[in-house]
Amino acid sequence: MDAEQLIESLIRGLMCLAGIVGNNMLAIRSRPGKKSGIRTNELLFINLAVSNLITNYLVDLPDTISDFAGRWIFGETFCRVFNFCANLSETSSILTTFFISIFWHQKLVGSLKRGGAPVKLDNLFLVGCLTAGSWTVAVAFNVPHYMYVGLVRGNDSHLDCEDMFPEATAAQIYEIFYLTLANALPIAGIVCTCVQIVITLFQNQLRVQGNDSEATKAIAEDKHKSVEKLNDDRSVSTISVGGNTKDPKDSPTHVYTGVPPSGPNGDPTGHSSPIKETNTDSSDGPPPKVSKASKMAAKPSNSPSAQVRAAKSVVAVASVFVVCWVTHLLLRITNNIHTSPIVKEVASYIAASYTCIIPYIFLYGVKKLSCSCKR
Repeated sequence: MDAEQLIESLIRGLMCLAGIVGNNMLAIRSRPGKKSGIRTNELLFINLAVSNLITNYLVDLPDTISDFAGRWIFGETFCRVFNFCANLSETSSILTTFFISIFWHQKLVGSLKRGGAPVKLDNLFLVGCLTAGSWTVAVAFNVPHYMYVGLVRGNDSHLDCEDMFPEATAAQIYEIFYLTLANALPIAGIVCTCVQIVITLFQNQLRVQGNDSEATKAIAEDKHKSVEKLNDDRSVSTISVGGNTKDPKDSPTHVYTGVPPSGPNGDPTGHSSPIKETNTDSSDGPPPKVSKASKMAAKPSNSPSAQVRAAKSVVAVASVFVVCWVTHLLLRITNNIHTSPIVKEVASYIAASYTCIIPYIFLYGVKKLSCSCKR
């Protein structure tokens, strides 16, 4: 094995390891708690993890071992299983990602526009039927990949696991239907759903900024009124002390005559009865009222809710999904027009990169990206 093949095999091995760790973590962290039943989002995440783990264990791992060995070493029987599982898990993963996108779009709209009202995909029975249907469609589409497959001797006299349809025309017709119904349509649905999620998030951000500006104005008005009231109280306290008596400093009796004034009792200090000093602190009176807008502004309004965070993770997954699977789709179409081992190898690498990236994005989106398994 030369250096280039060794590097490719190591990269494939690291991608396989990352996928196994990430998808196992997604499945484990999506388990229902001891005191609560399984929820629809947990069922969808577990189904996605299982779909990807089929790829990781039965496709990527044998393919990596074959890369290091330089040839296919698992026989014709496992070659059928390998080819069938590769397309089965691919179809199931695409459809499950489509369901997750729809689910979080509904949850986001229900949370932001309908006050957290239940959505259609909160129905566990409905989601179970959709999940079972996705596996049925995946099996039905990929039966030919189990029937028409075999070991083909390559240019280097080594055996490789390849599709072997009886006719080239039949293989092209099958690929057209498969790529259209099981790839192109779900990809288009995911793109449309994520565009709607982005629009909803943008509208919510504008609404939050509008509420923040109104709350800021209300706080400024409250502060201005409080300052005016405090100044009025201070001015009243300096004009009237102990009743309607004027300030002694403004009295004309304070003109100096050289004789110390005497008080009413003959006191040469000139002090009359003690006058209590007026306290101008705002604690003597009731505290200024704070409006509801200022109380609302005191709370961090820009912190995203769980639905918003999860919806953003779905958009991130959709971005990776579109880049990976659209490229994968174009490469498969190209391979049908002109068969090339290099194109097929690149397509398999792109599919493997998707399964090893998305579990970490979903775990981050639902705040479960940790090694702790405590519920």
